[in-house]
Amino acid sequence: MKNNQENDIVKMLYTAEDAVYRYFNSALIPTVDKSKFIGVRTPVLRKMAKDIIESGGADDFISKLPHKYFEENQLHAFIISEIKDFDIAIVAVSRFLPYTDNWATCDQMSPRVFNKDPDLLLKYIRKWIISKHVYTVRFAVLNLMRYFLGDKFNVKYLDMVAGIKTDEYYINMMRAWFFATAMIKHFDDVLPYIENGVLDDWTRRHAIQKALESYRISASHKEILRNLR
Repeated sequence: MKNNQENDIVKMLYTAEDAVYRYFNSALIPTVDKSKFIGVRTPVLRKMAKDIIESGGADDFISKLPHKYFEENQLHAFIISEIKDFDIAIVAVSRFLPYTDNWATCDQMSPRVFNKDPDLLLKYIRKWIISKHVYTVRFAVLNLMRYFLGDKFNVKYLDMVAGIKTDEYYINMMRAWFFATAMIKHFDDVLPYIENGVLDDWTRRHAIQKALESYRISASHKEILRNLR
């Protein structure tokens, strides 16, 4: 049975229900049953998450898993994103990832505190990336993309992502996004992965397409990629 806080949060979510948005959002996130959507827009959810934190109810809310509704999972992700202690954030993320069942909740969970200790974060990424859970792997690749394609770049991170062997769409789309983003600053390092059949054909083609759509990749590099399609 739900406790009073959970009931109150679900009631609060229903006060912001938007039926048109519910239909739109559920179509974008097909891995979640349509009955699990209330239809609350993201800015409203972010505000609600901050209100829960300010009210002192965040710890209790994120301790209760699983949630019933997509929007509850979104609140959970947004609350975790506001945690300011690295160790607490890692524990909260690691506990929540197995319950993460869609790309939106996965991608919108972004603890800013991760940036304070990327070397320690990398140890967790190495664990997550070999998980059998789709969105745990996706989250691992996402965080490699967020924190390790700049000053901390190493070609071994390309190998980590290229080495993932799966038919899962939501992992491979993130892999394609990772390689396309890596091409912005590390084109010469990434090119052999595109040229030499290191990547599976699906991920390779989608990485090229995403790179061609990016305004951050030069015209000369795009011409090289067009010739590789």
